[in-house]
Amino acid sequence: MKKYLMGIDVGTTGTKAVIFDLEGNAASYAYEEYECIYPRPGWVEQDCGMLLEAVYKCCQRAVSSSEIDSRLIGGVGISAQRSSTVFLNRSGEPLKMISWLDNRAAEEAEEIEKAVGKERFYDITGLPVSPTWMLPKILHTRKHDPELWKQTEKIVQLQDFILHGLGAEGYYSDEPEACFFGLWDSRNFCYSKELLETFDISPKLLPQIMPSGTLAGAVNLKTAQRTGLAPGTPLCVGIGDQNSAAIGAGIVEPGMISISIGTGGLATALLNTCYRDPKGQAMVTNHAVHGMWTFEGLQNAAAGVFRWFRDEIAAYELHMDGDQVYTTLNQMIERIPAGAKGLLMLPYFAGSAAPRWNNEAKGCFLGLTLAHDRACMARACVEGITMEQRDIMESIDVFGLEFSCARIVGGATKSEIWNQIQADIYKIPCETLKVTDAAALGAAICAGAGVGAFAGIKEGVARMVKVDKRYEPNAENGNIYDELYRLYCKTYKALDEAGIFHQMK
Repeated sequence: MKKYLMGIDVGTTGTKAVIFDLEGNAASYAYEEYECIYPRPGWVEQDCGMLLEAVYKCCQRAVSSSEIDSRLIGGVGISAQRSSTVFLNRSGEPLKMISWLDNRAAEEAEEIEKAVGKERFYDITGLPVSPTWMLPKILHTRKHDPELWKQTEKIVQLQDFILHGLGAEGYYSDEPEACFFGLWDSRNFCYSKELLETFDISPKLLPQIMPSGTLAGAVNLKTAQRTGLAPGTPLCVGIGDQNSAAIGAGIVEPGMISISIGTGGLATALLNTCYRDPKGQAMVTNHAVHGMWTFEGLQNAAAGVFRWFRDEIAAYELHMDGDQVYTTLNQMIERIPAGAKGLLMLPYFAGSAAPRWNNEAKGCFLGLTLAHDRACMARACVEGITMEQRDIMESIDVFGLEFSCARIVGGATKSEIWNQIQADIYKIPCETLKVTDAAALGAAICAGAGVGAFAGIKEGVARMVKVDKRYEPNAENGNIYDELYRLYCKTYKALDEAGIFHQMK
């Protein structure tokens, strides 16, 4: 009998592989870190061959350190960063991978708006027009890199590439992830003929779309040697990382919300109807449970900002490695009162996504004085990142949803003080989970549904997702944060309306 499932989460800054039993207990874990490539200001790329190699290494280490017979692993699911655009040649070799963080296609986003209108684009896709999505990146590449375009046989997302690299014969993507092509009709669960024809893109270039958890192939002999997995281990279509984290947080019923703070951030709530925001700002995408939808509020740079602070400001001064710096920074943050002694940080280090969708927005510290130190700056970073999540949560009001509690996931939950700050700023209780690697757990749940370990994703969630701790909001800190939040919103508005962001382009 198969007793285990593997979830692989291929993120922006690292990959993890986790082996779970069918009750959601992690039996083994492996992690591999890597870097992004910045060829020009605003451009972000990654070497997807290196990322696939990281997947192989993580699988190998997770299997070897577990002392589990790999034949007992019943299935593998993939979670991966979304909207990262991989161009493949006829041999399936990657020509280029443009990261979801990349902003090179701002002009192409404007062209999309002119060609179909932002209202029509939103009505079809459920997405505001943005250079974040794959369509603008595809149009930019076709226009500015004709040699690469001439060699391109397939355009896929990272999950599709990794799944193929593990043994799937074709290229398969899931419905939630398909939304981020900017060519997917999220209401009717199909590629939009109107958008494909308008932008002259052949559907043959794109992967086949299947529901999350669908069997897509099996580990072959070659990849078995690289990964330590048994030949024939089923591979299942997974889900984009943030959607997967929502599954790993148990968001499978209306009225639930998850807040994920990883490299990027995301608020995710379940919808049982395909709503559209009258303002065209709220993202509405497909859910892993077919026939349901998800509100998504995307934050381009979240814990990625805190990592920048760690690497560029804190680590050098503290003379420690990354993990030691985080421990020390958390201790420093605990000593600083709510509000960081009047210091405010705007986290727009990669532009602004939901709900403002301003590619020109920039990050900044406001209010620095000689009385401030690294500890104040660290706390201001955490508070600013969390303020942006509150802004996203408040934009959900258009759907009339109310939440009595938030499930919080992502790397930020390793910090007790950050968890409490989230509860204080959101002003609702926040719950962490026994499994902090929610995206990997979500991928494993999808695999479990695909191989028949569960009747479906909802049953998998009921079996595998368990709450760990609950953080109640501190009313006194909440009042301080209410005032700071108003200042946060005013600061953004003032800088934007004065044209400061645009002038700093």
